[in-house]
Amino acid sequence: MYPKRNFVQSKYGAYDDVLAEPERELLLPTESNSPTTSIFNTPRYSLVHLLYAFVGGAALCIGARFLLDVSGIAGPPPLGDDVRVQAPPYVGSTEVHHFPPVAPTNAFPDSFQQGGTPTGAEPGLIATAPSLPLQTGAAQLVAPPKIYKHIHSTHDDDAEEEEEESLKHYQSDRPFNLFRSWGNLSPWYSVPRGAFGVNDTAEPPAGCVVTGLHLLHRHGARYPTAWSNFGGPAKFATRLHESASQWEATGQLAFLNEWTYKLGEEVLTPFGRQQLYDLGVSMRLKYGFLLKNFTETNTIPVFRTESQNRMLASALNFAIGFFGYPFEGQYQQLITIEAGGFNNTFAPYDTCPNANTAGKSDRSLPYVKEWVSHFLVEARERLSRAMIGKDGLQGEFNWTGEEVYEMMQTCAYETVALGYSKFCDLFTEEEWEGFNYALDLTFWYDSAFGSPVARVQGVGYLQELVARLTHTPIATHNSSTNATLHTPETFPLDHALYVDATHEVVVLNIITALNLSTLAASGPLPADHIPQDRSFRSADLAPFATNMQFQLLSCASTPEPQIRIIINDGVVPLHGIRTCPYDDKHGMCPLPAFVEAQQETIQKTDWVWGCHGDWEVPQGSAWNSTTGDAPQA
Repeated sequence: MYPKRNFVQSKYGAYDDVLAEPERELLLPTESNSPTTSIFNTPRYSLVHLLYAFVGGAALCIGARFLLDVSGIAGPPPLGDDVRVQAPPYVGSTEVHHFPPVAPTNAFPDSFQQGGTPTGAEPGLIATAPSLPLQTGAAQLVAPPKIYKHIHSTHDDDAEEEEEESLKHYQSDRPFNLFRSWGNLSPWYSVPRGAFGVNDTAEPPAGCVVTGLHLLHRHGARYPTAWSNFGGPAKFATRLHESASQWEATGQLAFLNEWTYKLGEEVLTPFGRQQLYDLGVSMRLKYGFLLKNFTETNTIPVFRTESQNRMLASALNFAIGFFGYPFEGQYQQLITIEAGGFNNTFAPYDTCPNANTAGKSDRSLPYVKEWVSHFLVEARERLSRAMIGKDGLQGEFNWTGEEVYEMMQTCAYETVALGYSKFCDLFTEEEWEGFNYALDLTFWYDSAFGSPVARVQGVGYLQELVARLTHTPIATHNSSTNATLHTPETFPLDHALYVDATHEVVVLNIITALNLSTLAASGPLPADHIPQDRSFRSADLAPFATNMQFQLLSCASTPEPQIRIIINDGVVPLHGIRTCPYDDKHGMCPLPAFVEAQQETIQKTDWVWGCHGDWEVPQGSAWNSTTGDAPQA
């Protein structure tokens, strides 16, 4: 964690806009009883007075200029052979704008009156519309006007030739989109139809109706976390600030000469708040009709989140979007504790020691370092050439691969926090695809199918899901579930709508525990190239505000209730689950078969061994998993 140091101060001092009395009287004359009073009755001055004033003013200016020249603050010294370049001392320092003020002078109690507001029928796009709206962009965020596919010449004559070369050099299986190239830092979007292997959409198949929904979502866009084992914008800012006297940036990097670090830490950004509000509105429009079940049973829904700031804020912003303001009395918000020693299916790592052990929980680190050494070679050399060292020479100040990676992270974080970042246009499409893949490596090996602690961390939520689907309380709490909070009030088993909020790592733990193995079909991810048509993409599965819908369906064609899983509007195949039939048309599985497979997983997953066992895994490819299981004794 890096301490916040506010080296940047306001350029302007305090301003007292109380006018001097003569000036106030000139601009805003007071009333007078005398009809002859005029603002133009000012004293007259003779030519001698004016001459003295002119000579005195000129002498004062000459004297002030002499003092400034002597003190050396009138301007920079004349350039010479021994000139030393340096960035201003505040570059890279943390800039903080404290809002709201501690005691605002114009804060008054609410004094609004509410009129009559009758509501109509609940919306149900999922049942009534011929198609569903898609999340196609991030309306509040601004991308650079142009990002080149590959290194582009500054000479127009070479542009066509280099464009052809870039096409040979870099081939993507999707159209480029900057906001979808940031892995887990991407804003959530509707994945392309068929992205997960089922060429269908989220609306129910013909002859089926939605009878229930279990929604699991991630928090919205946030500021960087306090700690990172590789990279991190705060590390980048710290190096810049501590070495400001050693360099000057030129060309595309010239903005660094005035740049300050404006990012907060951990909590939601304004855009992140909007994401969850919008998600709440979207889910109300699609599934609002499920609230009729609560009216008929005289109950209200119970939504769950945990106590971390961004988690609670995400849940409440979702609620405002879903229920409107005020939402009191429309639902119950359960807030579980995220802290060491407290069982919590939304933060299973807090009671799973192996999930915090180096070599077990961070298997991605050597893979990411190796990949960065490949895909950022050109960018590192290019950006190093834009830096002039303290002696005025190029090549004296060089970026490391990790620091260039930090610039790419800063682009993503500044964009979702501030709306735009100058770091974004420093890189090519090819480099952004490399960054996207670096985050795929991170989450494959740390949180998903390639992690030895993925399944064991997701199994607690599986137990809760099965309990809800079967309307049966959990018999034995032997994982991350919290028995204290499993009461009819806090964990109802007969509702038509559930909403849970968690972190992206836990979403990936759950995806792994569910055995959605088609997402792991392309196997372990290599560190020296990007596999074509890879099945695992962190930007598709775990972006900011990712949402996972468990749809319960009743279909005329079968007596058994059906279940489907929709991730970011993409239908996920379930035939990787042992008991689910092959259905690449709609992605459905009979609910009893789905439950049977999850009960098998719960029975086979050993929490004690996975979280507390004394096992080791070698670094790199000497050991691999595509199931998220720990090595067996």
